[in-house]
Amino acid sequence: MKKDFFAIYDALTAGMDESGGRIRAAAGYSRWSLAETDRRLGIAMTTEGDSVPPLFPAGFEGLFLKEAAEAAKSWNFVEAGMGLASANAWYNTEERMERLGCYLPFETFYTAGLDFRGKTVGLIGHLHGPEEMYSQSAAVHIMEKHPHPGDYPDSACEYLLPRCDIVLITGSSLVNKTLPRLLELCRDAYTVVTGPSTPMCPALLELGIDRLAGLVITDPDGMRAHAAQARDGSPYPFGKPFMLAK
Repeated sequence: MKKDFFAIYDALTAGMDESGGRIRAAAGYSRWSLAETDRRLGIAMTTEGDSVPPLFPAGFEGLFLKEAAEAAKSWNFVEAGMGLASANAWYNTEERMERLGCYLPFETFYTAGLDFRGKTVGLIGHLHGPEEMYSQSAAVHIMEKHPHPGDYPDSACEYLLPRCDIVLITGSSLVNKTLPRLLELCRDAYTVVTGPSTPMCPALLELGIDRLAGLVITDPDGMRAHAAQARDGSPYPFGKPFMLAK
C-alpha cells in the first residue's frame, strides 16, 4: 500500500473551517509570503519555482483560508508559499496558542529539554541552535540546498538522516514538498519542525513530528513592511514564538 504523500497537507486543511474568514490580501514577496484576513495574518517563506501552472490562477483574494490552504499542495512553489501562509493565518494565532498553553519565551530554545550528549544531530537548513547542541553532540550535520563551507548538499539527506538521533527541520520544507520524505528518512529520530513557516497544527504531531516550533505574528504592520521592503533579518521581532510537543 502506497503512503499518502499529501497526508500532512490534508491534516492541515482538515482542521480548518470557514470561521477564519476570507483573504483580503495575499502577496508573495521576495523572502516572505503573506495571507491576510480582517483579523489574521499568516506568513511562510517564499520559495522560487513557478514553472507549474498555479491551482488558483485568479489569485487568493476572496477565498476562505481553508480553501486557499489547499494551495500548499501546489508544485508551483510561489503559490504553495501563499497556501502555507493561509494555513498559518488560521493556526498561528495568539488565542489558539494561549488555549494550548504553548508560549515559548524568546530566551528558551525550541530544543529545550533535549539531551544532545553523544547524539548525532541533523539540521535541514541553517537553523539557530543552542551552544550545547554543538559542544555536547557527537556530530552535527547541516544539509542545505545552497551549502555553506562545511555543509552537506541536500542530497546527503538520503544517507545521513537515517543515522541521526535528533533532526531539526525548517518549516519551509512544507513549501518545497521535501518534508514528507525527510520524515521518512528520520522516522527513528526525534524530529523538530521549526521556523516562521511552521504551522502550529496539533494533528501534525501524529504524523512523524515530535515538536512544532513556530511564530505568531503580533505586529502585522511591521511584518508587512519587513516583507514588502525585503529587509534583512528574521520575522521574529514581529511576533511571539510558540512550541507544541507530543
